[in-house]
Amino acid sequence: MPYDPVTLDATVRVLTDAAADADQTGQFPWAGIHAVHESGLLESTVALRYGGKGGTLVDAAYILAALGRGDPSVALISAMTIFNHLGQATKSHWPDGLYRRLLAEAKQRPLLLNAARVEPELGSPARGGLPATRARRTASGWSITGRKRFVTGAHGLTHFLVWAQTDETPARVGTFVVPNGLPGIRIIENWKSLGMRATGSHDVEYTDVEIPAENVLELVDPAIAQQDNRAHAAINLAMTAIYLGAAEAAQDAFIRFAHERVPANLGHPIARTERFVTLSGEIDLLVSGARQIIFSTLESGQVDAERLIRARLLAGRQIREAAQIAVRGIGNPGLSADLGLERHFRDIQSVLVHAPQEDTAISILGRAAFDRWNRAETTRESYPANLSILKTA
Repeated sequence: MPYDPVTLDATVRVLTDAAADADQTGQFPWAGIHAVHESGLLESTVALRYGGKGGTLVDAAYILAALGRGDPSVALISAMTIFNHLGQATKSHWPDGLYRRLLAEAKQRPLLLNAARVEPELGSPARGGLPATRARRTASGWSITGRKRFVTGAHGLTHFLVWAQTDETPARVGTFVVPNGLPGIRIIENWKSLGMRATGSHDVEYTDVEIPAENVLELVDPAIAQQDNRAHAAINLAMTAIYLGAAEAAQDAFIRFAHERVPANLGHPIARTERFVTLSGEIDLLVSGARQIIFSTLESGQVDAERLIRARLLAGRQIREAAQIAVRGIGNPGLSADLGLERHFRDIQSVLVHAPQEDTAISILGRAAFDRWNRAETTRESYPANLSILKTA
């Protein structure tokens, strides 16, 4: 196990204590991020060959579910770095020298990496298309110019992983490693979301930002640079564990309220009423069911994209429904910031907003279902001919 459960629980408590203030102010959640860094969780998926703990995607999902119970904004910022380390462990797509320098830096301060892919004109690359952001060759490296949207953790990132197209002939597309704080980087504070407020997913503008020549990953022909939503299905399912954690926190808030609320005309906690017992059962069915779906699918080791996408959608919908039942069941107190349930409810609304969004994922499943039917129909149509050959033989 690449993490100590006792340390993980202690880290979650720090996140829990700081979450309400981070949500209210919308400032970068340094208290939570420092706790995750000091616990070593940010580097939990660094490969054994780099001296890491070699955590798997399943390990990452368990960590993110726990962090999500404390503060899903901190969990999401952390997830981007955790997944990047996991990507290097499996694909070795980073230049070795650059990656080792980043690991050395991680010993001194939180190393925070995140992809900057979405653009104002293009939208999410999950729906297809190529970046307008340009990488121009210079005498010493690359110069990056463009604007990105929804860059989670923008203010606290140590490095942006900027998806851009080169000015070469022919052009190539790749990810450019841009250290934060360089001249030409401007963070545009326009993140005003219903939930996940502390993620600070602002726009970032890059104007002639100079980086070294080696700071580039996977330069490829534009024809094969489209985002593969099926290939990312397992990571997207693991990311859903963040919101599972938030749903479990919402469930805890509901149960606590039910045990502490004693109406004068009742004389005992409402937890003893059949209505709240039933509500608790409905919430548990959905939340615990979502946990079962997420982890049984990940732990099965299956790489079937449709199964992973289906699990993500089912779990995400159950998580949203559970939060709605909890708020609706409690009534007005459930909408008060004092209870904390309304913050969990707001955060959970983002569960299926991450790319590929719900409609795109549904389309993938729909096309796959049509393809299965077409293949089966072709087999059925050819069966009589094959049978007649056998009879003749």
